[in-house]
Amino acid sequence: MAYRSNAAEAQYSDPSDSDREFGADLPLDLLPPTGLTQPLWRSLIGNLRDTFAPEKLPPLHLTSRTVDTGLALGERLRMPWFRTVFTNIGDVISPETLPPLELESRPVDVGELITDQLSHFWWGSLLRNLADRVAPEAQPKLNLTAKPILDIIPKSWILLPMWSEVVDTPKVFYPDKPKTAESVRPVNLQPVVVPVEKRDPIPELTAADLLRDIRRSRIRQRIWVGLAAAQVVYMVLAAVGKL
Repeated sequence: MAYRSNAAEAQYSDPSDSDREFGADLPLDLLPPTGLTQPLWRSLIGNLRDTFAPEKLPPLHLTSRTVDTGLALGERLRMPWFRTVFTNIGDVISPETLPPLELESRPVDVGELITDQLSHFWWGSLLRNLADRVAPEAQPKLNLTAKPILDIIPKSWILLPMWSEVVDTPKVFYPDKPKTAESVRPVNLQPVVVPVEKRDPIPELTAADLLRDIRRSRIRQRIWVGLAAAQVVYMVLAAVGKL
């Protein structure tokens, strides 16, 4: 594998077999490409040339394996809802036989899964806890790579306890200071004139006013019922369209 930038690939040819060996000295060029610092007019001319007279490149050689992903996501979303229902029913009745799964990673034993532990009954965990208390599992000795610190607290320090922890005396609570009684001031009560509230006369309701209010309430009721029915129809149509 050649560790080269775009500028280095234009100057050097393909590496030979000797350069591909592990540990071979490879020329490194970590400088940015020359096209990064070119002026604006040269970049504009280059873009126009690539648009009208593009460079003819050799065909692309792919070394990776193609993977059959099945039906594209866009085509799957454009399918009508009844086809997806029939497809789901067919997958339940006669599922597709897939090739065995190829795993490239190494499996790791994680013990019992959390979902399996939660599905156990409560007396199982109780017996397990009692067994761990009575006969705990012998674990191997822990191998520590860090060196222990001998003197965490320097010898030049002096640790002194707090004086409240050293002195042992009964607690003394001093009485509260007496509050000085304030002199009672005489209060001169004088009559206050309260203004009389003027109320507007209540208008008398007639039969025509009652009929008008009932008619308006019925109109408002029909409007709100119509809006609710329109929302229900819209939600049903949206649900059917998504299926």
